[in-house]
Amino acid sequence: MNQLGKYFRPYRVQAVLAPLFKMLEAFMDLFVPLVVADLIDTAIVAHDMKMIMIRVGLLVVLALVSLGFAITAQFFSARCAVGFACDIREALFVHVSSLSLRQNEKIGADTLMTRLTSDINQIQTAVNMGLRLLLRSPFIVFGSFIMALTIDRKAAIVFATAIPLLLVIVLGIMLVTIPMFKKVQGYLDRLSVKTRENLSGVRVIRAFTQEKKEVQDFKEADDRYTSYVVLTGRITALLNPVTFLIVNLAVCVLIHTGAIQVEAGILQQGQVVALYNYMAQMIVELIKLSSLMITLNKGIACAARVSDVLAIPPELSYGTMPVESNEIGTVCFEHVSASYHDHGTPVVQDISFTVKEGEMIGIIGGTGSGKSTLVRLLTRTMDPKSGSIQINGKPLASYPKQQLSKIFGIVPQKAVLFSGTIRQNMQMGKADASDEEIHEALTIAQADEIVAGKKDGLDTIIEQGGRNLSGGQKQRLTIARAIVSKPQILILDDSSSALDYATDAKLRQAIAKIKNCTVFLISQRISTVRQCDQILVLDHGRLVGNGTHESLLSSCSVYQQINASQSRGEKEAS
Repeated sequence: MNQLGKYFRPYRVQAVLAPLFKMLEAFMDLFVPLVVADLIDTAIVAHDMKMIMIRVGLLVVLALVSLGFAITAQFFSARCAVGFACDIREALFVHVSSLSLRQNEKIGADTLMTRLTSDINQIQTAVNMGLRLLLRSPFIVFGSFIMALTIDRKAAIVFATAIPLLLVIVLGIMLVTIPMFKKVQGYLDRLSVKTRENLSGVRVIRAFTQEKKEVQDFKEADDRYTSYVVLTGRITALLNPVTFLIVNLAVCVLIHTGAIQVEAGILQQGQVVALYNYMAQMIVELIKLSSLMITLNKGIACAARVSDVLAIPPELSYGTMPVESNEIGTVCFEHVSASYHDHGTPVVQDISFTVKEGEMIGIIGGTGSGKSTLVRLLTRTMDPKSGSIQINGKPLASYPKQQLSKIFGIVPQKAVLFSGTIRQNMQMGKADASDEEIHEALTIAQADEIVAGKKDGLDTIIEQGGRNLSGGQKQRLTIARAIVSKPQILILDDSSSALDYATDAKLRQAIAKIKNCTVFLISQRISTVRQCDQILVLDHGRLVGNGTHESLLSSCSVYQQINASQSRGEKEAS
C-alpha cells in the first residue's frame, strides 16, 4: 500500500478540500431539524404566517448552501480520484514495461490487464466515495447524537446505545470481507485467462471440435468466480438489514420515550420531531456508510494487488550516459548461461561466439534449442545468469535503453502490426521516416508490391493485428518496419516462415546488400542460413557448432542431421 502513497501527494489539496466542504454540508444538515422544531413549536403553534415564511425561507437557504457545498466537494473529490487513478495506471504501465520478459511472464498478461483496468477502477471509486463520505457520515452520526443531547438527555441515551452497536457490526463485516474481495479479484484473473485463451485460440478449438469442452471449462471457472462473489455478497448484504433493524428499534424506543416526555410536559412536539429527524439522518448516513465500507473493502483489496506489482523491482538496470564506441555492429558472447527461473535449469549454457561488423549470422537448431532465448539475451529483454555480452566492444548492460533501441532492429517470430495506416506502422521504427525511406525499406523487405496493390498506398488502413493481411504480408511489413530505423544490428527471428522459397531468397539477397548492418537470421531452414558468414548450431541450449555451411557439414553431427532430414523432406515433397 505504501507504493501508492506518492501518487496521492499531488492531490493533497483536493483531498483536504473535498471532505472539508462535505463537513460544511453536514453542518448545514444538522441545523435543519432545529429549524423544523422551531417552526412547529413556535411559528405553527402561534399561527404566525410571517414567522412560518421566515422559517421556511431559512430552510431553503440552508438547502441551497448545502447544495453548493456538496457540488464543490464532489468537484474536488472527482479531480482527486480521477487524477490519482490516472497516475497509478500510467505508473503501473511504465513499471510493467520496465520489468524483464521473465518477470512479465511470471505475473501473467491477464493478471496485469485486470490490475490495469478493473483494480484501478475500484481504487478510483473507493477514493471518490471515501473523500465524500468517510468523514461526513461519522460526523452526521455523532453530530446527531450531540444535537439530540442538547434537546433531551434521556432520549439521547437511545442514540448512545445504537451507535456503538452499529459501529461494531460495520467494522466486523469489513474485517471479514477485505480478504474475500482480494480472492474475488484472483478468481477474476483466472476467468480472464480462460477467456483470452478461448478468444485467441478459437480456430484451433473449432478445428479439433473442442467447443463443448471449452464451454464446460469456462463454465466451471465462471461458476467458481460467481459462487465466491455470491458468498462475499451475502456477507456484505447483512449490513443493510442489520443496520435497519437496530436503527428502527432505536426509532421505536425514541418515539415511545418522546411521547412520554411530551405527555409529561418535559418535551414539545417539535423537539420530538427534531429527535426523529436526527435519527432519520443517522439511518441515511449509516446506509451510506455500509455501502462505503463495501466499496472501501474492494478498493483496499485492489490497491494491495496493484501495490504488489509496483513493489516488484525490475531485474534490468540500464546505463544513464550514452556509450561511445569506434565499432559498429560487433557482438561478443563469453560463456553466457541463462534461465527463466531463479533456480531453474539453464535454457542456454556456456555460449561463446564473436561477430564482426557487417557479418550475416545464421542461428539454427531444433525446437527448444534456445534460439529465441539467445535473441532475448542479445536484445536485453532478459539478462544472463552468468557470463558477459558485449556490443560494439562495450558491456551490454552499460547502454541506456534508448540507445539500445536504436542499435537493434528486431523482427519477432510472431508478426505484430497495429491498427492504423501502413505509414504509421512503418514510422514506429523511425518517427520522422520519409516516404522515400519507407519505400526503400519496403523494397528490401519484398513488400513494395503490397503497397503498390493498395488503392491508398501508404495510407492504407491496417486493421487490429493485421487481420486484413495474409501471414506473408504481415511478415514482410514487420521486416520493413525494422529496416526503416537503419539499425546497426538487424535480428530476424524466424520471420520468413510464411514466405515461399523464392521470396525468402530474394529477401536474404536484399538484406545482405544493406551497408553497415550486422544481420542475425534465426531459422529452422538450412536453406535460409546456408549463405551466412557464420552459422551457430544450438542443441538443448548448447552451442554445438560454429562455422560456414561447408565446414559444419563435415564437423557438426547435429547440423548434418538437420541437413539430412530437410534434404530428405524436400525430395519426398518433390
